[in-house]
Amino acid sequence: MNKEVKQNFKNRENNLSKYATKSEDAIRLEQIDDDFRTPYFRDSDRILNCSSFTRYSNKTQVFSFLENDNIQTRIVHVNLVNKISRTIGRALNLNEDLIEAIALGHDIGHCPLGHVGERILNKIAIRELDEVFMHNLQSIRNYMYLENDGKGSNLTIQTLDGIMCHNGEVLDSKYEPIKKTKEEFLKQYNDAFQSHKNHIDLIPMTLEGCVVRISDIISYVGRDIEDAIRLNFIKREQIPEGIVDVLGDKNSDIVNTLVCDIIENSLNKPYLKLSDKVFKALQKLIDFNYKNIYLVSNTKEQLKVYEDIFEKLYKYYLEALNNNEKHNSIYINFLNKMDSNYIKFNKNERIVLDYLSLMTDEFLLKEYTRIG
Repeated sequence: MNKEVKQNFKNRENNLSKYATKSEDAIRLEQIDDDFRTPYFRDSDRILNCSSFTRYSNKTQVFSFLENDNIQTRIVHVNLVNKISRTIGRALNLNEDLIEAIALGHDIGHCPLGHVGERILNKIAIRELDEVFMHNLQSIRNYMYLENDGKGSNLTIQTLDGIMCHNGEVLDSKYEPIKKTKEEFLKQYNDAFQSHKNHIDLIPMTLEGCVVRISDIISYVGRDIEDAIRLNFIKREQIPEGIVDVLGDKNSDIVNTLVCDIIENSLNKPYLKLSDKVFKALQKLIDFNYKNIYLVSNTKEQLKVYEDIFEKLYKYYLEALNNNEKHNSIYINFLNKMDSNYIKFNKNERIVLDYLSLMTDEFLLKEYTRIG
């Protein structure tokens, strides 16, 4: 490829903030030959072209199995995170290529039925393996051990770390990166499976990773309200005045307020921060969403059905592996295509969890129906 083309890619980094992550900082698990693309740009290409990315479109964001084409699925959320992250990143003069790679890949480890499915698989993982199942950790498993028929995607450590540390379930008052080596990242990742707590306190190694983490919250907190209103779970008038006065009551206003506030309070700084007034309002809005949307989005009867689905399929596939039933779908659709090292170095219980995590909502239900 023409050297000028390669230089054109690199030139975009010449005027980045001194706090931005540069291509020269990129670390891969395995070295590869360079081409004209920069490392993080190349990560985005690998993520977009992996098989798991295609399944985003049929995975739950909040609401499952609803006949409403206007309710967002996981792919919509991922694209919103990408756009919001890049907006903040461009305003702060950070590396948009790294931001995009993290944003596009951050939720790839989500299993069917979103956080509900995640909680069920985590319960199974702790019981069966004395390890956790968390979607951020599963995203790293996907890119390191499942994609490319078990050989992995060989993404940069900076991208993987941003994905692992992206969790937006808890709001922080300040987002400041902590430098890590490759070895420190891998240790943090491996140790996380042994701790039976939510891994929402992991801190990214780059400011770009911090951008994606806060953007994860910004992307869902207002959009989930719009979906809930559309489905008659709540009315817009229910949002408390103290929140509306600061953030607004529409997704567009909420996103605009939060993005502008972060940019204003974070420009030319080695961290991200919201103003105290906006931070407190956002805390209240997240609490409102949990009480009025997330905790009531499924009935007790639905949750029981979902748990039965996962438990039945888990036992069905595990029995098939233990008995070497090669006609079973876990062999036909998954294991027969996987690298021998994947089978050699993973317990059957973890293989079943991997298979379940890769499924779309629709395929999960079809498999459950098929086995009766």
